[in-house]
Amino acid sequence: MGGRPSVRGALCLGGGGAVCRGTGSGSDQCQGKGGLSTGACRPLTAFPSAALSEVAYAKINLALHVRRRRDDGYHDIESLFAFAEDGDRLHAVTRDDGQLSLTIDGPFGAGLDSGADNLVVRAAHALKNAFNITVGAAIHLNKRLPVASGIGGGSADAAAALRMLARLWAIDRPMHALAATIGSDVPACLVSRTLMGTGRGEALDLCAIDGLGGMPLLLVNPGIGLSTAPVFAGWDRVDRGPLVADTLDALIAEGRNDLYPPAVALVPQIGAVLESLAAQPGVRLARMSGSGATCFALFDDSAQRDAAAAAMPAHWWTLSSRVRA
Repeated sequence: MGGRPSVRGALCLGGGGAVCRGTGSGSDQCQGKGGLSTGACRPLTAFPSAALSEVAYAKINLALHVRRRRDDGYHDIESLFAFAEDGDRLHAVTRDDGQLSLTIDGPFGAGLDSGADNLVVRAAHALKNAFNITVGAAIHLNKRLPVASGIGGGSADAAAALRMLARLWAIDRPMHALAATIGSDVPACLVSRTLMGTGRGEALDLCAIDGLGGMPLLLVNPGIGLSTAPVFAGWDRVDRGPLVADTLDALIAEGRNDLYPPAVALVPQIGAVLESLAAQPGVRLARMSGSGATCFALFDDSAQRDAAAAAMPAHWWTLSSRVRA
């Protein structure tokens, strides 16, 4: 597991409200286009206006180099994490009876389990138990991002729950070690800023890349969920070298996603998404995120990003946003 997670640099987690400063498309009910077999959007559940809110920012692996498979079954990776300005939204109010509850709606909320196995619930219990909190919380998740799609999903939701409940319960203590017990990507999602991740992804360094923050970003998913485990199982175990990402140009020229070959073997439509993105005017970088099937493209100009989004097939899910600074 690599021991306690290390986070170097001044990490300002902040509270942050559920204010998306990007250009995420769609209404509160439906964000983007298409879906992953979720059917019609579920209606939003009314929640008290006094509730605390938090955005679960979509994670993007700008590059993901797999170095080796470890004896514990995990993989050592080197990845440059970045985050969109948009994502799922969570809300919470205090429960005086000490209980924890979760309700879910949104375009990708159908069929999600709101019980003990949900990462939001696991995060809430872990935080409550770690700091001996006697009150509880009623939590609501508006699920706007597709599940099993390589952009953080449950990890981002769990991290957002930790940030939100820390404010609700007045906890001002480090949470990175706790986050690592919930999932490999949760520590990075807790910070939700550009980071270099090593080990399982839990050893983190803040990474400043000139020109990246605020860059127009387009996420596209072909409408197919893809689990992480079979993608990693299909990796050929060839170490193709370290990740160098000192500059945006180096990231574009030398970065890669080593999980793309096994992912596209499982979901060939990923190749069509990347081909379509790479053909759009103004694209600086098009690559698959995480274990797929979502792909992303970076643009210098928001108008070119929006034109690219409009050019995608109607049955593909898209999200127009910006890279969170």
